[in-house]
Amino acid sequence: MRVLLQRVRSASVSVDGRMNGAIGPGLVALVGVTKDDTEETARRLAEKTANLRVFSDAGGKMNLSLLDVSGGALVVSQFTLYADARRGRRPSYIAAAQPELAEPLVRHFADCLAVAGVQLVQQGVFGAYMQVEIHNDGPVTIWLDSDYL
Repeated sequence: MRVLLQRVRSASVSVDGRMNGAIGPGLVALVGVTKDDTEETARRLAEKTANLRVFSDAGGKMNLSLLDVSGGALVVSQFTLYADARRGRRPSYIAAAQPELAEPLVRHFADCLAVAGVQLVQQGVFGAYMQVEIHNDGPVTIWLDSDYL
């Protein structure tokens, strides 16, 4: 599983011109799932996300977590995180999990954020063509990969 985190002042996701989720300050989590991922993988990455110290304290140092700042999380499925563009000009997505495996794991990741204490967890619509509006804060962008946990 791969999670690309962006610290945001606000973010939203819309499908067909209708807003499906929005947060104020917090993190956008673009989540990609591969064939070998499990609920345990999703849980570990959600806990890492909730506790990652990427928000500034009073001294301006990144010492605070999403939980510490009571921030929100916007979770958006993103199979293209598993794109392989090493050959040719058209990326291959063969490493991305099929929807029947990926959808419940993305949902489980979001559920685990809530269990970890994130007060506002919003989600995109799995498999839909989404427009994600992100107002970066920093910008701060962190790449999490289950292969390195």
